[in-house]
Amino acid sequence: MAVENEDRPRATLWPQPDELVPLASLARAADGDSADAPVAAAEPARMGDTSAADFAAERMLRLPVQRQAAGWRLALFRASGGLVRLGPSAAELRQQELIARVKTPIAGCRKVAFLSRKGGVGKTTTCLLVGHTFASYRGDRVVALDANPDAGTLAQRLRRESAETIATLLDDGEQVGRYADVRAYSSQAGSRLEVIAGDERSEVATALSAADVGRAVSLLERHYNLVCLDTAAGVLGSAAQGVLHAADQVVIVSPPSLDGARAAAATLDWLCEHGYTELARGAVAVLNGVRDARSPLDLDQIEAHFAARCRACIRIPWDPHLDPGAEVSPDQLRAHTRQAYLQLAAAIAGGFTDPPSHRR
Repeated sequence: MAVENEDRPRATLWPQPDELVPLASLARAADGDSADAPVAAAEPARMGDTSAADFAAERMLRLPVQRQAAGWRLALFRASGGLVRLGPSAAELRQQELIARVKTPIAGCRKVAFLSRKGGVGKTTTCLLVGHTFASYRGDRVVALDANPDAGTLAQRLRRESAETIATLLDDGEQVGRYADVRAYSSQAGSRLEVIAGDERSEVATALSAADVGRAVSLLERHYNLVCLDTAAGVLGSAAQGVLHAADQVVIVSPPSLDGARAAAATLDWLCEHGYTELARGAVAVLNGVRDARSPLDLDQIEAHFAARCRACIRIPWDPHLDPGAEVSPDQLRAHTRQAYLQLAAAIAGGFTDPPSHRR
């Protein structure tokens, strides 16, 4: 059996920007020629060895030197005038990993529903900020749909560009053929997230059925890669049933309280008992608005319960920017709040490679 030569340098898959060397120099070095010697033409690549995929930015672009992110590495980088660049810290590597997971490619369209059995737990805000996070990092189209038949407030959390709603989208559905057509019914935030508003007129809201939600989702999935679905509290209403039937994944939002956590756990029970077992297993639980680690409530125990039953459990800290219930700007959130939403988006994206859940 051949023994690997320990002295031989190991090849790396992707060279760093400062390691890129002109091909001509490599050819001269390999042949032992001087810099002035003519360079022989490179041997043509065999058919099948190359493709358009070779033109990745990482391979073909001389990327600018990236400075250190923070801390003493950044101080040393600045003090040396950029000459000393240490490798990324463990925290930086973790951040890169989270962002890479958020960017997980989606085949077709993925529909993620945000659920809660109790009102006022921050479900709509969670839906919106997860949408902002995905839209900020991904290069495809992300939309949030307000399927709450009871005066949903999703579109009130950003500056409206369109007065259209889910009701008018359904009314004009036969005329919506291209992305430019459906874009007239959405408002777009600076993150590139698009939002389609619910209708506050009671006669329209009451009439929003499971079939209506299904038709709206069918329209959107032709033009968007990711659809975030917000609905009213509870799972028994007709619109909520339509959301569940359309969803590939669910996010269950709970306040950091005993009764809220019990209601969230009961939601998982209900899903398993009514033909949505795969949705329950792939769910992500959220403990939203965590204020004080010294609370008498054992959050670690609650988190362990949900982590054992579904894909993950993420804590979202309380943030003063979200208290007024007005327009939400991700840039105004505290840094650790933005980080928590990045972790939540990464946990959701962990399910993008799974086959869509089959419902009854």
